[in-house]
Amino acid sequence: MSSLLSHNKDQPRIRKSLSDSSPALSTSTTRSLRNDRQSRLGSSGSSDVSNDTPTNHAESYFLRRENRLSARKKAEEETMNNDYKKMYEKALATNHRLKSRLETSKQELAVIQEQLQRAQKGQSGDCGSNVLEAEKKESWTLKKRISDVEEQLKVKEELKMENQRLKDENGALIRVITKLSK
Repeated sequence: MSSLLSHNKDQPRIRKSLSDSSPALSTSTTRSLRNDRQSRLGSSGSSDVSNDTPTNHAESYFLRRENRLSARKKAEEETMNNDYKKMYEKALATNHRLKSRLETSKQELAVIQEQLQRAQKGQSGDCGSNVLEAEKKESWTLKKRISDVEEQLKVKEELKMENQRLKDENGALIRVITKLSK
């Protein structure tokens, strides 16, 4: 504000010194000063030189300040929108990766269960104790592997649910941002 007041004090001196030099230069200088003042005031449309009151300077100051603040807000909203878009794309990529891992785990589980069933069917007809013991160990390892895969499936399902929750939350945030930007 003080810079505006000091500017007002300097302006009449400039006019006097410019008007003393020559009439042609004085007219063009007055016009350029008038245009400069109008551009600073936000082109209010008045070409009257007598509107050089402190309230007009204060109004122009607040108008410029408001324009700067609105431009800053708009820039911040654009960066937030970009951040949410990046987060959404990252969540989608994670979701696809988890889905593919889930499918491979399901296929492994099916193969292991099939092997377990074959091993259980083969146990009833064998008479050798070594073969029986080896099949029991294989059956036990397969059961352990099945339980491990089932635990992994549970974890993956939890991750999938968490991912879906994050996607829903991201969608809600995007809707809020779009409403705020309107």
